[in-house]
Amino acid sequence: MYLHLLYFGFKVYCFLFRPIRTGIRVLMEKDNQVWLVRHTYMTGWFMPGGGLKRMEALDEAARREALEETGATLGEISLLGVFTSFSDWKTDHTAVFLCRDFEFTGKSDAEIAEMRAFPLDDLPENIYPPNLRLLKKYRDGTIASSFGRW
Repeated sequence: MYLHLLYFGFKVYCFLFRPIRTGIRVLMEKDNQVWLVRHTYMTGWFMPGGGLKRMEALDEAARREALEETGATLGEISLLGVFTSFSDWKTDHTAVFLCRDFEFTGKSDAEIAEMRAFPLDDLPENIYPPNLRLLKKYRDGTIASSFGRW
């Protein structure tokens, strides 16, 4: 309940102040399966990720968010692209990293309701739409540009 109230407050903040934000997502893929998370305060499945903290590099944020949301320690990562979204009264710039080298060393934090691996050729319908579009392009080998609208 507490996280639902915070999320509602964040939406009000976005409506009033129209923030510009920077975040990351990690496409964690192994054996033709992708790991996704479901939050306690939002519906649908998402690639692990979140916002940057002050004085944090993009790759550091990717490693931190993957550990917090999935309990995974990432090995080698590569930048898939940087994408922009204009929704919910805010501007989001999201760096998306690819990681095929990870190991689960802990457990996810309290904001994660569930974490699961899905076959790339059998993704669930309720994935956050920008994440779903990117996952389908990744699966089909058609990620043509490393930037653009999310």
